[in-house]
Amino acid sequence: MGEEEPEAAPTPEEQPEHQPDGLDLARAAARAAAASPGAPRARRRSPSRRRTFTKSSGASPDDRDPQLLEQAMGRLIASHGWEVDLKVQGVFGRWGELVGSEVADHCTPESFDDGRLAVRTDSTAWATQLKLLAPTIVRRLNEELGHGTVTLIDVHGPHLPTWTKGRLSSRDGRGPRDTYG
Repeated sequence: MGEEEPEAAPTPEEQPEHQPDGLDLARAAARAAAASPGAPRARRRSPSRRRTFTKSSGASPDDRDPQLLEQAMGRLIASHGWEVDLKVQGVFGRWGELVGSEVADHCTPESFDDGRLAVRTDSTAWATQLKLLAPTIVRRLNEELGHGTVTLIDVHGPHLPTWTKGRLSSRDGRGPRDTYG
């Protein structure tokens, strides 16, 4: 029971003949690299990361087959829940067609959130007019978007300068009121 001596490399007479495809040389080089001390170990893939290939799709179509762009976009929109958002943006783009050109010249939709459509007018007179037209506009929009999508129209007047700061402001003053509209 003595110490075992490492195997000596085979002599040229003992080596098998070289194969023409070179696989024997590649295997010998890989064994030599793995046996040398300090060499990095070869990484092995874990079973969960192995690639698995499924059968081909066969005669009937499935998701791996080429798809029409319209079908693929439809599935993408449905999977992310973007249907209502896209319809609302379509309404914003066709605002003049839906409410009429005269109203559209003076009122623009700004945002839509939880059934509330915010509309900005260019004067306080048009804000009052739009408040009177709101039920009719809500009905038209719900015909386009689906029943109950728009529940309320928030009408905002024009953007006005603020008089709360500066050298011309007065404390507890009413300000200019309806001067800009």
